[in-house]
Amino acid sequence: MNLNINNKHALVCGSTQGIGKATAIALANEGVRITLIARNEKKLKAVLKELPQQRAHDYIVADFENPEALQHKITSYINNNQGFHILVNNTGGPKSGDILNASLSEFEKAFNMHIKCNQVLAQATIPFMKTEGFGRIVNIISTSVKEPIPMLGVSNTIRGAVGNWSKTLSIEVAAYGITVNNVLPGFTETERLFDIIKTKANIENKSPEAMAEIMKNYTPAKRFAKPEEVANAVVFLASKNAAYINGINIPVDGGRTKSL
Repeated sequence: MNLNINNKHALVCGSTQGIGKATAIALANEGVRITLIARNEKKLKAVLKELPQQRAHDYIVADFENPEALQHKITSYINNNQGFHILVNNTGGPKSGDILNASLSEFEKAFNMHIKCNQVLAQATIPFMKTEGFGRIVNIISTSVKEPIPMLGVSNTIRGAVGNWSKTLSIEVAAYGITVNNVLPGFTETERLFDIIKTKANIENKSPEAMAEIMKNYTPAKRFAKPEEVANAVVFLASKNAAYINGINIPVDGGRTKSL
């Protein structure tokens, strides 16, 4: 399938590992110029070398715990470079734990990293998308948008807020040829998942290996997803072929989510 995004320019957040990295590579394989963004410059340079080199890929060093600094960096970049046709919002989730035990600072940090930074990046990138008559914003969130996940109190709260932010934005920008959609990964082989497995294993006095098998059995597919499998959904939503798909949540979870 020709996805018709050759020569487009994408900003991929959290692109030094996991789903973000897989997405950057998958988009680059479709001929998209990639700007990586994350806080670790050493890792950014390493991923940059892994991208197909037919385009002039680059990166931005930014810490999503500081939305104001991010705003300055992205504005400066756009003022000195071409804008972005594609924005992939992807930020590491808050730490696990019951919501009743969560501190206010945990909520504030998560709100800054997910809601405020998404808003900063959308406001910075959408004007160029409007002039191009083409724009794709894909938010990598979580299946907790549909069904809260035990022991992820703060994450459930913030992910739901991102889902509603996204739906609202999708309505406002659709007439300009811009779509806004969410990909909801299930259990995916990332550092985040392995941390959750360790936490749950400690609580239930099991080995991480035993807990991983239990969690695989929660899923009809009986396995965890590869980051590349989630990336494939992101790339399709970023393509011209998905022009009439807007404001939706797509679980990529092997059938685990029970709701429609």
